[in-house]
Formats: sequence, C-alpha cells, structure tokens
Amino acid sequence: MNHPVAPDDLYTLLQTPDLHSPVMLVHFDGWIDAGQSASAAIKHVIRQIDASPIATFDTEWLIDHRARRPVMHLIDGVNTGIDWPKIELTGGRDLDGNDVLVLSGAEPDHNWRSFTAAAVALGMRLGVRRMVGLGAYPAAVPHTRPCRLSVTASTPELTVGDYVNASLDVPAGVESALEKAFELAGIESLGVWAQVPHYILNAPYPAASLALVQALQRTAEVRVETGSLLQQSISSRKRLDDLVASDDSHAEMIADLERRQDESTQAEADMQSTEQLADEIEQYLREQGDSGAGG
Repeated sequence: MNHPVAPDDLYTLLQTPDLHSPVMLVHFDGWIDAGQSASAAIKHVIRQIDASPIATFDTEWLIDHRARRPVMHLIDGVNTGIDWPKIELTGGRDLDGNDVLVLSGAEPDHNWRSFTAAAVALGMRLGVRRMVGLGAYPAAVPHTRPCRLSVTASTPELTVGDYVNASLDVPAGVESALEKAFELAGIESLGVWAQVPHYILNAPYPAASLALVQALQRTAEVRVETGSLLQQSISSRKRLDDLVASDDSHAEMIADLERRQDESTQAEADMQSTEQLADEIEQYLREQGDSGAGG
C-alpha cells in the first residue's frame, strides 16, 4: 500500500558542491518521448558535462516495481545481481564552465507531491536559477524539414521564440508538476518539446535530440559539443530518404506533409508580421499622443 512520505526522507545528499547559479535539466523515462529523443539528449548532456552523482532518491517510495520491474542479470543460470530503477541528481560543467544539474531516471509512480517538494527543496538548497525539462512527442511533420519545438512554461515571457505552441488540456507528467512546483518557489521553469515525425516513433530520431540540445543554449545557457548528434542526424536522414525513395506511397505522404508544414509556417509568419505591424501602430499612436500632450 502506498503511504505519504516526508520530502526530506526521499533523497540522500551525497555531496554539497560549490555551485554558481546552476540550471537544472529534467527528464524521466516512462513518459512521452517519441523516438527516444529526449532521453538521448539528456544522456548526451550528462556525458558532455562529465556529470557526477550529487543526490539519489529512495525509489522504494516512488516506483511501482511490478510496472517497472528491476533487471536480473543471469550468467549460465547464476543470478549475478539486480539493477533497480533509479532517480538521481547529477552535476557537471558545460563548455563555458557553467554549472549544470541533471535530474533524471525513472518517472515516479507514487508520491508525486512529496517528490516535487523534495526536488524543489534540493534545487533551492543548491541555488538553482531555472529548471528546464526535455520531452518529445509525435506530430504530423516530415523528417525533411528542420525539427520544430514547442514549450510549456511558467510565464508568457518564456514562451517567446520560434516555437509551435498550443492551448489545450493534456495529461501531465512529473516534469509538468515540477514546472509548477518550481514556479511557486519563485524559480523560472519551462519544458522544451521536440516534434518527431509520427511514422518513426519506435526508432531513434537524432535530429530531435540535436534540436533539444541546441535549444538548451538559448533556454538554459548550457553549451555542449553536438558533433556526434549532428553526424547521427545526417546518417538517420539518409536512411529515411532511401526508404522513402523506394516506395511511391511513402514519397507522396512526405510530399503532403511538406506542403502542410510549409503552409503552416507561412501562415505563422504572416500572423507574426500582422502582430508586429499592430504593435508598431500602437507604439506610433502612443508617441503621437505623448507629443500632442506635450504641445
């Protein structure tokens, strides 16, 4: 039976590093992650910043082990050990020497409120300035166009940028709960989501991972090497192009997706131009009013 647990009892602090205004990146296995794009992105960051463990969470209170079973390692019939699902906070530094924290592992099944309270308390203790979650979802987009991103954020200001955003009600993951919890604690938070072509959900999609890692530079001021992800994206693109070229129906589908996305992009550009023109007119009228009042 699941019982409430105090937030302070949920984690063990392994070290208290000397950090300067770190950002906390977040991703959990088990939630929406089309093409394993976000998990690949967060693993890439962990490797690049040479992350070391800072805190571990007690998953006995968080994970349903019948839904997410531990892995037993058998060698010639001998049980040599069991790997349990884990959640941990690691930390390192990016190419510019910025401190980066990464909260990752299995998405909790239980005690979400206690877990988010513990994560926020840990973040405040370590001086976190911003939380950025990573995710990926399937969309009717072609692999032949640049990967598009959307955001979920604690303030309207954080949604400004080249994003595809929407207004709708959707099931939430723990990352979304953390966004609100960090916001209530006075820490900026947002989630960055990559769109993955709906026809390649069960295969890795490095282009989305690359887009997410590149987005961290402008959303979190985190800069890491991306050369390996770029090479993987190029190889993946070639394989997909070859598959499409071998089937006329696939080629027709891609052409239709390209047309729809191009039309959507143009419509968004027209809307932005209209909004910019309206802003300029309003500014002009305010200036004229101020000038008339002064005269």
